[in-house]
Amino acid sequence: MGIFNNLFKKKEKETASTNTQTNQKISFTSENDFLEKFGALALEKQRNLYEVTGGLSWNVNMDNEEITFGDHLTFPMQVLGSFSHSSETWLWLWDNKAGGYAESVMKQALSLKKYGEENNIELLSIGKFDAVQNDLHLIGMVATTMFNLSGYYLGNYGQGTMVVTIKDDSIDNIESEEFSRIITVFPELISTFEIQNHKNAFSNYLSQKGYELTVNGNEVKAQKNDKVITATFNENNLLINLNGNS
Repeated sequence: MGIFNNLFKKKEKETASTNTQTNQKISFTSENDFLEKFGALALEKQRNLYEVTGGLSWNVNMDNEEITFGDHLTFPMQVLGSFSHSSETWLWLWDNKAGGYAESVMKQALSLKKYGEENNIELLSIGKFDAVQNDLHLIGMVATTMFNLSGYYLGNYGQGTMVVTIKDDSIDNIESEEFSRIITVFPELISTFEIQNHKNAFSNYLSQKGYELTVNGNEVKAQKNDKVITATFNENNLLINLNGNS
C-alpha cells in the first residue's frame, strides 16, 4: 500500500463530510484524486501547525483525548492509528483490538473507515497493512481535509509512530504571507508526492484560495487583487515553470 516512492515528510460518490470553512462537499475516489483536489491546502495547514509545535516535546493523554507540546500547549486530539517500526505496518485504531481504546477518541478514524468502504479506498478501510512513511502523511492529510482540522501530528514513541489530529483556532489563525506561501507549498507538494496531473492540482489549489483563473493552452494564470501567479505545464500536464508577482 506504499503508494509513493519519496519520503515526505467508476463514478464519484458524495460524502456527508463537509468543509465548514468553504461549505464545500469533500469527495474523492482515490489517493491521486485527493492529492489533486486537496493536497496543497492540506500541506499548507501543516506549516501553521509546525510554527506552533515545531521542536517541542510531545505527550498524549488518551483518557482526556489531549496532546500536549512542551510545558504549556494542550490541544484536543483524535487518534487515527499507528505505524510499527519493526513490522512496517499501519494499524487503524479501530482495528487495534488489544488497545481497549474508547470509541470517542477514534470518531474520525471510524468516519474515514466508512468513507473508505463506501468509495472502495483501501487505504481507509483495511485495518492493517504494509505501509511506508508517506502513507501516514497521506492519512493525516485526508483527515485534516475531511474534518476541516488544523493539521495532524506524527508522534514517534520509539517502537512506532502514532498519527493524531488537532483542531485549535490559535493554529488556524496564524497569519502568513499568502503569496510566498503558495509559491513555496505547491512545488513542495509536487516534488514530494507522485501526482498525475499538476495542472489540476494547481488549478484546484488556487481556486480554493480565491484566485481567478485564466487558462491559455498549457498556461494557467491565477490572479487576486494585485497578485498574479503564472504556471506553465508540459503536454503531460506536469509543471515546468512557476512564477509570480505581488
